Amino acid sequence: SWNCWGLSVTQDKVVSSAKALIEKGLADYGYAYINIDDAWEAERRNADGTIAVNEKFPDMKGLGDWLHSEGLKFGIYSSPGDRTCGGYLGSLDHEMQDAQTYNAWGIDYLKYDWCGYGRKHATEKDNQTVASFVRPYLHMEGCLRAQPRDIFYSLCQYGMADVWKWGEAVDANSWRTTGDITDTWESMYDIGFRRNAPLHPYAQPGHWNDPDMLIVGKVGWSANLRDSRLTPDEQYTHISLWTLMASNMLIGCDIAQMDDFTAALLCNNEVNAVNQDILGKQAVRVVEDGDIQIFVRPLADGSHALGIFNVGSEDAHVDLSRYFQQIGAQRLTAVRDLWRQKDLSATALRYFVPTHGVKYLKVRY
Repeated sequence: SWNCWGLSVTQDKVVSSAKALIEKGLADYGYAYINIDDAWEAERRNADGTIAVNEKFPDMKGLGDWLHSEGLKFGIYSSPGDRTCGGYLGSLDHEMQDAQTYNAWGIDYLKYDWCGYGRKHATEKDNQTVASFVRPYLHMEGCLRAQPRDIFYSLCQYGMADVWKWGEAVDANSWRTTGDITDTWESMYDIGFRRNAPLHPYAQPGHWNDPDMLIVGKVGWSANLRDSRLTPDEQYTHISLWTLMASNMLIGCDIAQMDDFTAALLCNNEVNAVNQDILGKQAVRVVEDGDIQIFVRPLADGSHALGIFNVGSEDAHVDLSRYFQQIGAQRLTAVRDLWRQKDLSATALRYFVPTHGVKYLKVRY
């Protein structure tokens, strides 16, 4: 809910998005989690120390039961600090109580955001050590493990202390690798191409690098929504790169207001199949030739997903055969255009790639 409504999220808005997820067919393409970000918490805890909800969420248990009845999963947000990013109640000193509450509500996903914990961390004598960054996440991991249900554990601490090197050790299913994304080419390029792409050695089934939520459709981080500022070609690049990098595909827009173009971006089953491929390998960038970058991801069926990106300011024509050595091929035996869902020639390999655009292929060699 963050990229869409920010702190203005309400139960009604969450229900509206969940209904739209089903009615628009996105649930049929694998989108299953309805995640509430910050601003659901009350001003203070209940007398027994359990977490309380504010007036915007009158029935969290009922919401979870309804989502499950519709075949969806239920996500929630907290912080290891005393306060969240938005100034709401965090889990500090109440971790086990909160985990038990999440279990009672039927929570399937926890985003655990560093934010307010920074104040406590600053007072710790060992705050320059990796162990000091691990500690709050290891503590909550134990609390979640004590619950009789599976809860996806999403670490959000912006890549501090090289979280990708120890996220698996605290049973994290994913870890944010950077600060928050915004809907600009500069932000998406910095997070996707510069910062998350080199982390491919750390991604594996059950444990993923997370370059943040998707910035297509109507976003705004507030009650005032607008269309994404990415161009159509930049949006194709965004979805292509995130699927190649085996990233969490977290829809950040208002699903109820989703247009046909955005739905088509998110509901291409061949593109989504790359993201969900059971081999679980993040793509490796094998070519950086001026403005042309090529990423290759091995797939479980022996084929490879291949993204040819033009990150420059001018349209380009790219002859893929020039890069056979880099991609590890002597020749191609099959080529599939994933966005168009169309077989292409395995020998005519010169492609037009627009500025900030992509040619997304599945190939065999």
